[in-house]
Amino acid sequence: MGSLDYRALAVLDAVASHGSFEKAAVALGISQSAVSQRIKALEDASGRLLIIRGQPAVPTGLGQRLITHHRHVTLMEASLDIDLGNTVSMPELAIAIDDDSLATWFPATLAPLLAPPRCQLDVRLADSDAALQMVRDGTVFGCVASDTGTDVHATSVTPLGTLRHVCVATPMFAGHWFGDGFSADAVQLAPAVVGQHSLLARFLAEQLDLHAPFPHHRLPVAAARRACIEDGLAYGLMPQRLAAQYLATDRLLDLAPGRTVDVPLHWHAWSLDTPFTKLLSEQIVRSARAWLN
Repeated sequence: MGSLDYRALAVLDAVASHGSFEKAAVALGISQSAVSQRIKALEDASGRLLIIRGQPAVPTGLGQRLITHHRHVTLMEASLDIDLGNTVSMPELAIAIDDDSLATWFPATLAPLLAPPRCQLDVRLADSDAALQMVRDGTVFGCVASDTGTDVHATSVTPLGTLRHVCVATPMFAGHWFGDGFSADAVQLAPAVVGQHSLLARFLAEQLDLHAPFPHHRLPVAAARRACIEDGLAYGLMPQRLAAQYLATDRLLDLAPGRTVDVPLHWHAWSLDTPFTKLLSEQIVRSARAWLN
């Protein structure tokens, strides 16, 4: 491609982030025509399509690699500006994380990272498979995932610990649905609430030898699942340390005492040598290991 036009790469990044040429133009404070011209110039220079025009507009494989390169360079330039004492415009740094981590240990990482602010942090909710794919294609700088993701090149992988879950319900719900015990027959009738169906399915297979379908509601946000359980609408898995306060006051019951399901978590991050990315990784590892098993 020859030398890269970084102003045009910033436009490419904006189109991908906002999903349209029009929204990118508004965000950048330039005309839609200027956006189109800079994208076309990049595509002419590369001889390849970089944006698939649609609703939304999405980058091609090469387009995403150029966006990833632009974001990495922006972070490194911001780091140099800090070292030189220059005024720094805060770059955007995206990471992907699962909802249980967001609801438990991750908030403890924010204060050291954002006071004073060094970047614009973009946290995206994603399960392990989706989060790892985001790292693979460069959509995010790093992610928390249960998989080791050894196929993701140019990244580091750091074990964080294990997020242990217990299966809980309100006493009233348990009395109604599990009056004769927490059994395979009972869970094929009682409504459950899940984020990832596979996690509860694994628990039921391991503890009750159940390999059949079971009724369940799917709610992607941990707080919504917790409310569903607390309101006596379903049973489900909850991080053990989070459930402890409810179990201690008898607001919830452990349906299978002593039986848990563990999710090992890992931090995957692109290898970028900047003060903020180092601090981000250090804080995530420190906070996770202080909270997780």
